[in-house]
Amino acid sequence: MSLASTDPLAGGHGAKDALDTGNGNTEFVKLNNQFIVPVIEDGRVRSMVVMSLAVETATGAKEQVYEREPVLRDKFLQVLFEHANAGRFDGNFTSTRNLDLLRRSLREEARLHFGNLVVGVLVTDIARQDV
Repeated sequence: MSLASTDPLAGGHGAKDALDTGNGNTEFVKLNNQFIVPVIEDGRVRSMVVMSLAVETATGAKEQVYEREPVLRDKFLQVLFEHANAGRFDGNFTSTRNLDLLRRSLREEARLHFGNLVVGVLVTDIARQDV
């Protein structure tokens, strides 16, 4: 299993907690439940990628994110499937280039629904299990 963890939300905070960055302008909203993405090769599942995401928002936007989380999850899954279909979960899938591209794509999708309330999307945990 390949594993990389960068969870700024670890440390006993509940799934619906939002953490202030300290500057008073943004907060992090940890999305409930992990995302599971199959990686397909020759029509078969070759591996599974499991990841956790958090959305960095303007302070006070937490409830708006949770109210629309099902829609956001659906849109994020589509971005993740496209990332997988482009082969970006193959090989060194945790390279800076790959993760920057993924974060940017997720942020763009989130901004379609929340506008500039979304500052960014963080990959807080990611693992790939080859099958």
